[in-house]
Amino acid sequence: MDETSELSCPENDMMNPALTMTTQVSAILVLSHVFQIFLKPLGQPAPLAQILAGFVLGPSGLSRAPSIHVFFFQNFAVDFYESMALYCRISIMFLLGLEMDISYLMRNLRPVIIIACGGCLMCTIFASAISLFVYEETGSRGSRFTLALVITVVLANTASPIVFRLAADLKFATSDIGRLAISSSLIGDMYAVLILVLISGEKQKRTVNGWALMAFCSLLLLVGIIIFTTHLVHWLNKRNRDEKNLQAVEVMLLCSVILVAAMTLETMGFSSIIACFLMGSTFPRGGKSARTLLAILTYTVRNFIFPIYFGYSGFKADTSYLNELKRVAIVLMVIVLSIGGKIVGTLAACWYLKTPLNEGVLLAFLMNMKGHVDILTLTTAMQNKVLNSSIFYNLMVSAVVISSLITAPLISFLVRRESDTIGAKHIPMEYHSPDKELKLLTCVHSRHPVDCMVKFVVSLRGSDNVPISPYLMHLIELPEKTKKNSSFYDQEEDEFSDDEVDDSNDAVEINEAVDMYIEETKMMIHQVKTVAPFSTMYQDVCRFADDIRTSFIVLPFHKHQRIDGKFENDKDGIRSTNQKVLRNAQCSVAILVDRGHTTSGTQAAGSESLQQIAILFFGGPDDREALGFSKRLSTHHHSSVTIFRFLPTLAKAPNEGINVSRKDDDVVVTIQDQQIEVDEADSSALANFYHRYVTSGKVRFVEKYVHNGAETGMVLREMAETYSMFIVGKGRRGDCLLTTGISDWEECPELGVVGDFLASSEFDISGSVLVVQQHR
Repeated sequence: MDETSELSCPENDMMNPALTMTTQVSAILVLSHVFQIFLKPLGQPAPLAQILAGFVLGPSGLSRAPSIHVFFFQNFAVDFYESMALYCRISIMFLLGLEMDISYLMRNLRPVIIIACGGCLMCTIFASAISLFVYEETGSRGSRFTLALVITVVLANTASPIVFRLAADLKFATSDIGRLAISSSLIGDMYAVLILVLISGEKQKRTVNGWALMAFCSLLLLVGIIIFTTHLVHWLNKRNRDEKNLQAVEVMLLCSVILVAAMTLETMGFSSIIACFLMGSTFPRGGKSARTLLAILTYTVRNFIFPIYFGYSGFKADTSYLNELKRVAIVLMVIVLSIGGKIVGTLAACWYLKTPLNEGVLLAFLMNMKGHVDILTLTTAMQNKVLNSSIFYNLMVSAVVISSLITAPLISFLVRRESDTIGAKHIPMEYHSPDKELKLLTCVHSRHPVDCMVKFVVSLRGSDNVPISPYLMHLIELPEKTKKNSSFYDQEEDEFSDDEVDDSNDAVEINEAVDMYIEETKMMIHQVKTVAPFSTMYQDVCRFADDIRTSFIVLPFHKHQRIDGKFENDKDGIRSTNQKVLRNAQCSVAILVDRGHTTSGTQAAGSESLQQIAILFFGGPDDREALGFSKRLSTHHHSSVTIFRFLPTLAKAPNEGINVSRKDDDVVVTIQDQQIEVDEADSSALANFYHRYVTSGKVRFVEKYVHNGAETGMVLREMAETYSMFIVGKGRRGDCLLTTGISDWEECPELGVVGDFLASSEFDISGSVLVVQQHR
């Protein structure tokens, strides 16, 4: 049969390919959700259900029936399927770049490359060893070198979209091992794409100079598109500042630019996979353009495109070709060598990097997830007539799909088994190194505390080379009347509408404030939003904090300061939410009382003004947690930190309190107890802190001796106008001599005795107050 007869399409079937594709997509979506209903309680991730749905629908399952096979596998249907897969890849890779933590990738580029190259190298060796055998046994024709390249991609490729989705579903995408796996899978994809370009070049028959010229033109086009997109985004962000999100026309304009660039690169003979990822990773993160695209793409990709794309991978597998023992042996050999190559190569890389064995095994299986560039390479090789053996094609596709179906449950099992290792591990600020990455979650209900929150976050950044991942969550009360059933587009219209003027204005003002700080400080602040009734809002806060593995949560006080300096109560639900978060959070929690930044909120967070910060230490785990904040704050070049340790007057005697002796330039700090027992942890924390930060001049240390709470209140009033922020532990000082009688009554028990006094109307200060509670 010639090509003309193969590609002919009967007139009465002209619409069948579109109808076929629509039916296939609908069936995959339905089946994937059905499978997920049964597999999710077993702890299995969504990609497994989606690949399995396509596998069951394809020629390995329901399409074995002649009538279903004829409907799905018509002339021209393949072109429709491949076009659909291309658009899916463009969307997925752009979103992956948009959500990728590029700073983590750059900081850990060496281990990422070593882990990726370890598995790819071993798989390349195995592919070279079996290529001749597979070539002979499958009856292939054409270049043996090309077939070896295809087998290399099949064995070495790691499907980064599947790894990304697996890590998100199994709740470890934000952990170190999750980010390491996603980054390494991207390097593996790059390796596979380079081989794909070589295979695609077999049909083009270009010279070396021709390839170099086309590669240069493609690179020039990519750089030009990135520069153009950056300027376009900045222009769109400045338009209509009173709107929360981009308009539909503006979203379509951005998507069109990305789509045209990707299709142009495909036409030039280069895969757009890496280009789309680069366009996403270089997309300006601040502003409403990134927020709008991220919201729309995240919903669309995770609910529609991922199931379709992963399901299509399973749909292509045809196990009817496994009708001979030698073909079964070839598929098993490819699966075993793929898994074995990843395990050997990844474990060798982990041994070199001194990574724990259990994490190395999990990384090895994650690196074996397939169904991305490998499927594309096989399809491209067949379409370009570089490969002519349908047996080889179907055996390799079957091996790819079966390998992923085997590996996904194993990964789920390993994640559950190692949940204590890769799960949400809280490191108190008391033990948190100021040189390590800090993750924190700040929450706001309205515009009032945003400036103070962001300034505090900027202060915690420390030195410029220390990583920090701050999140700002806008908490919105769920209205009593809600639409139970509404489409995504209806929800988007509700979200973008101005029916509720206050919430809309708050959102716009919060976005503008955060965007301003991002632009001036060059520090990315991730914005999220939750809409829930106050009765359950704390659950969303605690759950999100666990998902991102934050070190602590900062909540806004339930009162805000008016222009005349008086406090005004906000909604009652805000206070109850704070109290519930304090009781249920799996990390440290702080409540920020914003008093003093309302009139200077427009001051830049990165300005040259020196922030005077006072840490109040009375003793106990909460105060030690507050002391931990000072480690980070002291490294910021615009912060001056002073530690005030409060002691009873009876402890003021020679050789008591803190004695500092020097011997051979070593500072030895001993804390003695006579009339009051100082907790051993307090002694150790103060001794270490004094040795590292006070003696080096980074932090000032002052002791205050008082008889009772009344004197403590007098000392605090003397400091009132000197410091722009007070940080104190919540504490459990019901009968503490130092705080008894500090105030006539306790209005807010969730702030503790001292915190309540500092936040009370009788304490007239201009500085904000942060009350810290350490997680027990």
